[in-house]
Amino acid sequence: MSLQEDLTTALKSAMKSKDQQALSALRAIKAEILLAQTESGSKEEITEEQEIKILSKLVKQRKDSAAIYTEQNRNDLAEPELAQAEIISQFLPAQLSEAEIEKVVVETIQKTGAEGMKDMGKVMGIVNQQLAGQADGKTISTIVRAKLA
Repeated sequence: MSLQEDLTTALKSAMKSKDQQALSALRAIKAEILLAQTESGSKEEITEEQEIKILSKLVKQRKDSAAIYTEQNRNDLAEPELAQAEIISQFLPAQLSEAEIEKVVVETIQKTGAEGMKDMGKVMGIVNQQLAGQADGKTISTIVRAKLA
């Protein structure tokens, strides 16, 4: 099943159960996908890679907002953001553990012959492309930085 079909099914069930949190998150996904489709001026389907980027962006936005709200002691606003991030992340591929990410980073460093922080950009580019949608960029960056230091 494609993301569009999964999204429609989830929207219908959220409407039936009157789950406002899920409804809001799912509508945000649908809006972003429609925006991406019409951006190019055509009604073509967007690729799975683009869908993953959109979903990752939405999850990151929600988590960043929640972090800001938590920092300002506004848990009443942070909780809905985290709940929406959780709902959106259900449509993303399974996330890799830090050990699995570390394994990919080490392999990439060995392949590229990276030596030190000057090669961080090269390693990050390859790893990010390889693990698109399966790992958070911040986690990858932290691991790469630790391995190259």
